[in-house]
Amino acid sequence: MSDAAIHPIRFVLSDMDGTLLRPDHLPSQRTLDTVRALRDAGVFFSLASGRPPKAMLQMVEAFGIDIPVAGFNGGTLVNPDGSVLVAHHLPAEAALITLALFSAEPDVEVWLFADGEWLRRDPPGPMVAVEAAGLGYGPLVVESFEPYLDRVDKIVAASHNTQLLVELEALLQPKVQGLAHASRSQPIYLDVTALKANKGEALKTLAAHLGVPLEQTAAIGDGGNDPAMFAVAGLSIAMGQAEEVVKQQANVVTGTNREDGAAEAIEHFVLNR
Repeated sequence: MSDAAIHPIRFVLSDMDGTLLRPDHLPSQRTLDTVRALRDAGVFFSLASGRPPKAMLQMVEAFGIDIPVAGFNGGTLVNPDGSVLVAHHLPAEAALITLALFSAEPDVEVWLFADGEWLRRDPPGPMVAVEAAGLGYGPLVVESFEPYLDRVDKIVAASHNTQLLVELEALLQPKVQGLAHASRSQPIYLDVTALKANKGEALKTLAAHLGVPLEQTAAIGDGGNDPAMFAVAGLSIAMGQAEEVVKQQANVVTGTNREDGAAEAIEHFVLNR
């Protein structure tokens, strides 16, 4: 049993896509009401996402969040006014290794995030429309990623070939060991970020910022980038549609995002204690 069985939860950190948001990238009214009830109860609530911070702003407003949120898998923590609290950039060496590996795969679309922008080099593939629908904006086309290598927030390999991304993750990890972290935020996305750009570090930083002990925190997520925060949270909750390896690293499993599983877990484990 986690410490959360003894200690009341004072801070909830949640993933967005696949967790708070339904497949249409919108929250249900039940989820909005549950988060509002959390805040009314004096429980801090924030977001941790693989998205760029500017693609989180709509949900920050929708949920009435008034504390920092974590974008780029925890690589950039921003205040509600958009000012940066913490930023971790990918080392240039790791960026070059990653780009070389991803660019050799014809079934992979390679994207780079820097300077608050989503950048691509190649002609748009089918994954661009998927990402644009989620982010709410499209990429900038650049001739080269080289001018941005000293300030990369995230590199993404996007593909409908999910098995290929699993294989690329296994190939990349030893090549960037000690330099970067690679994880699949969703089955179709393989994200590469700085070592400290993970949701576990984000949870620790935000909890310290709020003055909340880690045993009084809860983390909710569904992707391969979420167990990093499961490992440090007092209570960890996996979504019902998460891969089995993600579920195994959580204290409890709730319903799917189609079933408002995040709201269900907050109601049961936080509000109704």
